[in-house]
Amino acid sequence: MRWLVLGAGGVGGYFGGRLQEAGEDVTFLVRPGRAAILRRQGLSIESPDGAARLEPRLLLPGEAAAAPFDTVLLACKAYDLEAAIAALAPHVGPGCAILPLLNGLIHLDRLDAAFGTGRVLGGLCQISATLGPSGEIRHLDLPPRIIFGERAGGSSDRVQAIAAAMAPARFKSEASDNILQDMWEKFTLLASLAGLTCLMRGSVGEIARQPGGVPVARSFLRESAAVATASGYPPRDRFLKATEQRLTDPASAVTASMLRDIERGGPTEGAHILGDMVARGRALGVATPLAEAAACHVAVHEAKRNLD
Repeated sequence: MRWLVLGAGGVGGYFGGRLQEAGEDVTFLVRPGRAAILRRQGLSIESPDGAARLEPRLLLPGEAAAAPFDTVLLACKAYDLEAAIAALAPHVGPGCAILPLLNGLIHLDRLDAAFGTGRVLGGLCQISATLGPSGEIRHLDLPPRIIFGERAGGSSDRVQAIAAAMAPARFKSEASDNILQDMWEKFTLLASLAGLTCLMRGSVGEIARQPGGVPVARSFLRESAAVATASGYPPRDRFLKATEQRLTDPASAVTASMLRDIERGGPTEGAHILGDMVARGRALGVATPLAEAAACHVAVHEAKRNLD
């Protein structure tokens, strides 16, 4: 299978690198700055699951590919989606499937409009990874996983082909027959975690140890779960129990990546996660006062960035 991986950061670099390591035909579509680093020192992965140093095949925006691609692994931030679509457009042929690993759900509508519903799979990833100071990919503690599937449910030949290609790689992969349910549950978790830690400007544990912290965390989860339920994707009991434990653990040092983006003064996915959750709640008549407060908090950060 010929893969085109858009992005070679913590997500795209890790999963694309592991696919290349497993013998897959992988090309990375990257910006010139990242390309210069990768040409100079290769694609380096540091991980508890084993280190790797690879010589990646690179493609810059505007360059022609040598042959058509079978699958695009889309691993950009949501705020970079429009630029990603423009870069991908010349490489998405009639038989090409797009597997997005972006947070949230709103990107699906934009990808459908750009490439057609039939080309766009559902997908999500679970990984804790970042770029080190020299451009290396540092996989931290969470076991990497990709979950993907046909958005209409069930399976297909292309899903089974992707599953077979991923199977030898050093990450867990799962072909889901109910991928939208899986995506809605991750959306529920992300909106709850981002809203909680951004609004309170602290880790899960720091919040849980304060008076009223645990009830606030539970209220964030109830709001997000209510929107998911009204949208036709009620979170499953095991997900709700595990997520409540994760959001109320007094020993947890976890913060949302959105909070870390705020703290470094960078752009965030606030509009794509918190803003979209609020918008869906309003459209369905579901009150989300905590999520609205958190979305406003993040929007103020973005407004200040735009003035700088």
